[in-house]
Amino acid sequence: MPKVVILGGGVAGLSAAHELINRGFEVEVYEKNPVYYGGKARSIDYTHEGTYTNPLPGEHGFRFFPGFYKHVTATMKEIPFTENGKTTTVYDNLVPTSRIMIARYGMPPIVTPASFPRNLSDIELILKDMHGVDSGLSKEEIEFFAARVWQLMTSCKERFDNDYERIGWWQFTQASRFSYAYQTLLVEGLTRTLVAAQAEIASTKTGGSIFLQLLYCMTDPAVNTDRVLNGPTNDRWLYPWMDYLRSKNVKFTHGVRAIAVNMNKDNTGIASATIRQKDKTEFEVTGDYYLMCMPVERAAPLISPAMINVDKSLAYIQTLAPSVAWMNGIQFYLNKNVVINKGHVICCDTEWALTCISQIQFWGNYNITDKGNGQVRDVLSVDISDWTANGKFTTTKPANECTRAEVEKEVWAQLKASLNYNSTVISDDMLVDYYLDRDIREKTTAQMTAEELKDTEPLLVNSVNTWSLRPDADCGIPNLFFASDYVRTNTDLATMEGANEAARRAVNCIIDTSGVKAEDCKIWELNNPFCFSLMQWYDKQRWKKGLPWTLKSPWWMKVLTFLLGIVYMIYGFIQSIIHRIGVSSESAFIVFSMVLTLGFALLDAWLGWGYITAWLLAFGMFGMISLYAFVRKDDFLKKLLLFGLAAGFTELIADNWLVNGIHSLVYPAAEAKIWASPTYMPFAWAVILIQVGYLGYLITKKHSMLTAYIITFLIGMCFIPVFECCAKYAGWWYYVPGEKMFANTPYYIILGEGLICFILPFLYKREWKIGTTGTLISGVLQGLWIFAAYYIAYQLLM
Repeated sequence: MPKVVILGGGVAGLSAAHELINRGFEVEVYEKNPVYYGGKARSIDYTHEGTYTNPLPGEHGFRFFPGFYKHVTATMKEIPFTENGKTTTVYDNLVPTSRIMIARYGMPPIVTPASFPRNLSDIELILKDMHGVDSGLSKEEIEFFAARVWQLMTSCKERFDNDYERIGWWQFTQASRFSYAYQTLLVEGLTRTLVAAQAEIASTKTGGSIFLQLLYCMTDPAVNTDRVLNGPTNDRWLYPWMDYLRSKNVKFTHGVRAIAVNMNKDNTGIASATIRQKDKTEFEVTGDYYLMCMPVERAAPLISPAMINVDKSLAYIQTLAPSVAWMNGIQFYLNKNVVINKGHVICCDTEWALTCISQIQFWGNYNITDKGNGQVRDVLSVDISDWTANGKFTTTKPANECTRAEVEKEVWAQLKASLNYNSTVISDDMLVDYYLDRDIREKTTAQMTAEELKDTEPLLVNSVNTWSLRPDADCGIPNLFFASDYVRTNTDLATMEGANEAARRAVNCIIDTSGVKAEDCKIWELNNPFCFSLMQWYDKQRWKKGLPWTLKSPWWMKVLTFLLGIVYMIYGFIQSIIHRIGVSSESAFIVFSMVLTLGFALLDAWLGWGYITAWLLAFGMFGMISLYAFVRKDDFLKKLLLFGLAAGFTELIADNWLVNGIHSLVYPAAEAKIWASPTYMPFAWAVILIQVGYLGYLITKKHSMLTAYIITFLIGMCFIPVFECCAKYAGWWYYVPGEKMFANTPYYIILGEGLICFILPFLYKREWKIGTTGTLISGVLQGLWIFAAYYIAYQLLM
């Protein structure tokens, strides 16, 4: 198989290695960090200059997994995690927070549920905030911001990509003309502090999109808006991930740095990468494909003139490289368990844009009492998002001009001023130790300057008009690809989610270029509730004409949007119930469709509506499953629809044999037919095979294949014959009466339908791994097996 050289072992690099190795590629990863993988997501062992035998957990910055993340969490679901003899996945180490607190200087904090209200206390908290907390916002400010949010919700994608990319979030929200409370609570509150999007320079395309994603999460009963890991990142995610990748034979080399990516002699592709070791010695690595997974400021120096000569757009990476800012963490180790809030705290008035979370409350059985000097009972993890503003309490310098010790003192002082309202939440006597991200480097000099304090791992900032500078995963050099959070993605933000999506896009490009027969990585779009579709369509028509967004729209469109909103909320409640009982949405939908199908058949059998209703049921159920698959972008169900149709049309052979061969099956003479079968029959078979086969597929997830075969065989012998019985009384079809029958169904039909379903778990298990052609072939084989199953059963029992 082709060999892929991955330069960079952050989340993007590990994600790419994960997807590639599972598709049979040979993978080598080269990472500059001498100890850790995972890039900015890593946690570190803090030993206080070697004095701690058992290190304390430190971080580049606390981990935050919003509810709209899909790519990185999908990968986490594939990483096994074993603890106390029980194997789950690292995804199961995510736990939801329940509250978001906005802390202010000299004012009571605002606390709100992190997600849609799930109990009475959540509702009481919302009512308390509405009536008992002075936000400092005027009615005009609230109404204006609400109108801006409505504009974003109802704007078309084209307006986001073209218009809002050129408008700053600060400008769009007109923050300058409103109060300080408006700026800190609404404009910056949930963007800058949590996702490092600077409101003053971030595009509305990015800032607005992420704000909407967080808002949609908070209004969706089925989603946990804010999730964190139940322990240090390395322990609960990255170490198990590395073990998994090594078990798959991914080759890792750390403590080395890529210093050059070398073109071949005729400048048609990459020939090698030059790697420098810690002792300054160098060596060359070669592969079939090269994947650059470093951050933009590291990748830019590797873009050579020869590479730019092949693809001029690569020069834009060098232009983009300065668009980075500091966002680094500091951990305060406390001698008391201090639950400040059951989730993240946004310290909105702090000069350095601090956000914090007390972590031990979420770390379950993690024992911190034996770490460090034995006095630590809690970890207050803080992210510092603004390093250029002046300090207030212990220094007036910007954070990036302070010493590391000065940064610690000023952050602690800002935290105390934010959190200690009317009571002492944190105090100096609680502080045992602290750890400031080691990426913040300083020189030992008598006088600090801005140039002598630097961040060696800054974060990309999505500034206005930078989307055009960002590369796609592929480029004009056929064996060079890019995967990092600056690559163009749906996520469009420097996050673990963006890095993982970029890796998936790069792997898809490698699959396509190499010609390897492997399944593409799944790519998700950002959440866009269907209730706004009409308004967005209307705005798209205006955008095509060069017209601006407008609040004025046809009255009927507003009414339909309102009704769709109600449907959306009801759908969300149903989804939340499904999640609570531990069933996936897809599984619940299939089971619901089975109940609906059988219920309709029973009702029809009772009332005797006739064969026309068979058309309605077959096409209606197939249409409902298709709509669900395409609206939810469910690739698995799309494959099953194709499989079912191929099987359904091939099954016409079996139907003809039953009707004209052995003269056992009779359809109403007046029906329009394909060969000997009613026109709807291929679609009816597609629905039945999807439903029963999916149940068998679910069984394979928790039980052996043999168990799945047996249970699916029994389901086929029970579910389909009940349907056959209903069909007679409904007037759809019937079998010629004979001695060897049960409830109007011949014995051989009952056995045959059990045999038909018997092989479905095997076929469905394979659907994840095969392409469209394989799906069609599987469907045809299933259709032929339907004939074979009936024939075998007939020979055995008749």
